[in-house]
Amino acid sequence: MTLEARRIDDLFPREHLQPPGAEGRTVRIVAGGEAAVPDIPRGSWQRVFPLQHERQLIRARHSIYRAGDILEGIPVVHSGWAARIRRLSDGRRQILSFILPGDLVSAGAVFSDRLSFFVDAITDVRTTVCKRVPLDEILAQSPRLLHALMAGCLAEKTEVEELATDLGRRRAEERIARLFLQLRTRLEVLGQVSGMSFDMPLRQQHIADATGMTVIHVGRVLGALRNDGVVQINGGVLTIADLAALQRLSDA
Repeated sequence: MTLEARRIDDLFPREHLQPPGAEGRTVRIVAGGEAAVPDIPRGSWQRVFPLQHERQLIRARHSIYRAGDILEGIPVVHSGWAARIRRLSDGRRQILSFILPGDLVSAGAVFSDRLSFFVDAITDVRTTVCKRVPLDEILAQSPRLLHALMAGCLAEKTEVEELATDLGRRRAEERIARLFLQLRTRLEVLGQVSGMSFDMPLRQQHIADATGMTVIHVGRVLGALRNDGVVQINGGVLTIADLAALQRLSDA
């Protein structure tokens, strides 16, 4: 097995950790960032936008959408983890952001029928596609929905700004610390954090592609975080052992 194909928990000793609960809860539906509008339950997009397709299963490591594909409607990730990705001609890629359950594939899909990036499934993903309706109808139906869409667009903009700062100025450990904290914040909204632990399906390659680092460098940083008692990753679950230290490292 190559280093690229290894899960990041392969660097850490196997210890028993209770996985976080995943009971159904109210979520804030955004397009992947921390900005959100409260009290919008999962599935509310389908109540506002007419359902076009039932849930479709996309297997892990397959593309859900390719850059330039025409979208038949507005895709929503119902379950699983996906990523927005820009690809270069030689196969290199940059993960722009991660898509979690309840997220629109992109808030821009409400206004445009094309994406400028790929969307790949990290785990098995189930998606629902809703029909696109004119903006004036959206405004007439729900001002809160407009606020949610605006929050989603702003969240995607913030993600790009943070990524530019990561790649231009933040050190390796700062990039990874910020990523872990952001994931914890988003998963906590979904009710998928237990204490300081949450599911971590990302491989070293995913983290490398999201932070602009090599897989080997990611492994070194993760090893240092483990040895310093900051995080532990076992059995596909990440536990933040020292939240204050991780926050200091993130330089957020």
